[in-house]
Amino acid sequence: MEKMVVGIMLGIIIAVAAFNIVTSLIMMITEKRADIAVLRTMGLSAGGVVGIFMVQGTVIGAVGILIGAGLGIVVALNLAGMVAAVEQMVGAQIFDPTVYFVTTMPSQLLLADVIWVCSGAALISFLVTCYPAWRASQIAPAEALRYNV
Repeated sequence: MEKMVVGIMLGIIIAVAAFNIVTSLIMMITEKRADIAVLRTMGLSAGGVVGIFMVQGTVIGAVGILIGAGLGIVVALNLAGMVAAVEQMVGAQIFDPTVYFVTTMPSQLLLADVIWVCSGAALISFLVTCYPAWRASQIAPAEALRYNV
């Protein structure tokens, strides 16, 4: 049950990150409307625009996955030492044996779980870039350049 709850919490965190990717791509498309229009008038196809923004969103997701996986692995491998350091700095025991049944913070790194989470995050980050990339390809060059000052 604990693994399921942690999985749900991790899924929610990944979903929030995915929405951040969508938001950043939509804002970037809004800022670059004139540039997209110029590229389209120079002969770039709608598929080319989709490709540009798909690569952009996938790279953003990949960087986030690498940083998150790296930090997660480091924390998982050093959690006992980190808890001991915090206890020493605070001067109190986090898991008091008179109160809690568990007196240490257990951590077990499973490669299969790391691969599963990273693969899911990569799939989600790729899928959430589809809509903003499609929207960018639908920008009409004449309309985008008409009001550009």
